[in-house]
Amino acid sequence: MPRPLPILGLNHLALAVRDTKTSTAFYRDVLGFREVERPPFDFPGAWLVGYGIQIHILETEYAYEGGDQPNSRADHYAFAMADTSELIEILNEHGIPFIQRVNAGNIHQTFFQDPDGHSIEVAVYPADPPFLD
Repeated sequence: MPRPLPILGLNHLALAVRDTKTSTAFYRDVLGFREVERPPFDFPGAWLVGYGIQIHILETEYAYEGGDQPNSRADHYAFAMADTSELIEILNEHGIPFIQRVNAGNIHQTFFQDPDGHSIEVAVYPADPPFLD
């Protein structure tokens, strides 16, 4: 059996984007992260924090090229919530299209995209999901 590492948790997501201001506004105004001071790197970007994690926005000409709809079977990241009704209100207010479904594990999922096409999932899990350690 492999020996587990003493990993404390997920520290940050690093996202390649085309426009720092647009992406920062999305993660701040739609998902509720707040911008914090970032070290003086020699490339544009922003750091945001919230919910115990960080998002590092990295502006680059090699930004992610997502499709025209969220893809749950490709690269994506997921947040857990107890209820998504407020999220749905915010997505509608900002005109952000989304897809909702309930999968076989009774997980209620909402998928949408950020301005660069990164697919985002927000999931409501059963009270005691047997598959989470």
